[in-house]
Amino acid sequence: MNLFRLDASILPGASTSAEIADAAEAEWAAAHPDGTVTRRHIGTGFFPSDAWTLATTAGFTPEADHSPAQREAVALGVALAEELRGADAAILAVPLYNFGVSQHFKIWTDLVIAGGGPATPLLKDTPTLLVTTLGGGYGPGTPREGWDHSTPYLERILADVWGADLTVVKRELTLAATTPGMEDLKDLAEQARTRALDAARAAGRALAGV
Repeated sequence: MNLFRLDASILPGASTSAEIADAAEAEWAAAHPDGTVTRRHIGTGFFPSDAWTLATTAGFTPEADHSPAQREAVALGVALAEELRGADAAILAVPLYNFGVSQHFKIWTDLVIAGGGPATPLLKDTPTLLVTTLGGGYGPGTPREGWDHSTPYLERILADVWGADLTVVKRELTLAATTPGMEDLKDLAEQARTRALDAARAAGRALAGV
């Protein structure tokens, strides 16, 4: 059994999304002690800035005419796509940054699509957990309701484009403990953390088929 694990936090040592994903992974690993985990830390392991352009333009160029840089970019996209295709289960931990999807996740997605095809269901029926964390509150009735432009995109790519059997665990108010003006939200933030960890453990067991 192979678990694909992606992290997009730029602060891996203090990542709230990684903490939740770790809880899910631990449940999967307990059920599959001989399983393998394929990891991608895209928040700290950056892709070349021109890789997507090169991989995409290669699609409009006869293979025999590809430049060395195009061939390298295409190979990268294919390798990233194959990591998804080979997964029996997947966990993706992707924080919200500046009200939108992580730039690291976006370029990774673009490269996967370049390597695997724009309509290829790379995660078709694969049990998949999306963990996403948000520094503030974005739910109904909050001042920033509708400002979360990340989660809908993540769900669209994972479920609708790649066909994943998707579960979403979202934790809000992750900045309440450290941000002036959010002191009154600390209790709510801790409750949100507890709920997210519990949901992640349950999702990890489901990923493992337990």
